[in-house]
Amino acid sequence: MRILFAAGLIGLGLTAATAEAATLDRIKASGTITLGYRTDAEPFSYESPIGEAAGYSVALCKAIAAGIKTELGLDALEVRYLPVKDEGSFAELLAGKVDLVCGATTQTLARRELVDFSLPTFVTGSTLLYRQDGPRSFEQLAGQKIGVRAGTTTEAELKEALAEEQFQAELVAVDSHEQGVADLAAGKLAAYFGDGAILLYQWRKSPDADRLMISSNLFSNEPYALPLPKGDSDFRLAVDRALAGLYRDGIEQVFTASFGPGAEPSTLVQALYLINALPE
Repeated sequence: MRILFAAGLIGLGLTAATAEAATLDRIKASGTITLGYRTDAEPFSYESPIGEAAGYSVALCKAIAAGIKTELGLDALEVRYLPVKDEGSFAELLAGKVDLVCGATTQTLARRELVDFSLPTFVTGSTLLYRQDGPRSFEQLAGQKIGVRAGTTTEAELKEALAEEQFQAELVAVDSHEQGVADLAAGKLAAYFGDGAILLYQWRKSPDADRLMISSNLFSNEPYALPLPKGDSDFRLAVDRALAGLYRDGIEQVFTASFGPGAEPSTLVQALYLINALPE
């Protein structure tokens, strides 16, 4: 069974504006940089138990902020954090409330009409988490309940894909990935659908991990990057310079701290780091 996913922006009533005011100039004048982050995309971007922004993408953004501080010759740079909504809406970025979005955002050509993106930061794809004693393939999910995170582009894309394929299954929207995995383990769902890297992380930390399994199939291509203001090439270069430097030295520590001891980047992610470790 082949499922195709639309990557367009759904219901987005916003228009892109080029960055007339240079972001670096504004950061230097104010002595602050504002990072947008998702609260519900662990391990990429989430709110820690003590209320702080955390995750892989947030760690990358912190490194970028440090690089910009050095590049601008600032004695100090205040880093502010602002929670953002769905990673595909860019509302806070387009409104100028944040300088950079540190989430789990797939770069697409349609989205590049609205915002610019950094060098790639990760690559993954949507997949399914199953129970060991349940359906073992997508075809076996006919007539079953499939969980998906509510209010995400993944939910909309899966709904559209099932309709296009005329595949009969009941979609159940849940409030969090943790709830989805727990409902799957409890038998309330036959499978849980989501980003492969996020599902792998949730599976590893689940108390029911030995009763669950992750599909080996990816149903979409999700190249992650950090959204930033459109048309500001100087700021984008500063962001990319910091990322390239991190890919040359230091990304292993960021990966381990974000995904946990024993976790290793896939061959594809390793290639991403190598290709984007651009020389000065």
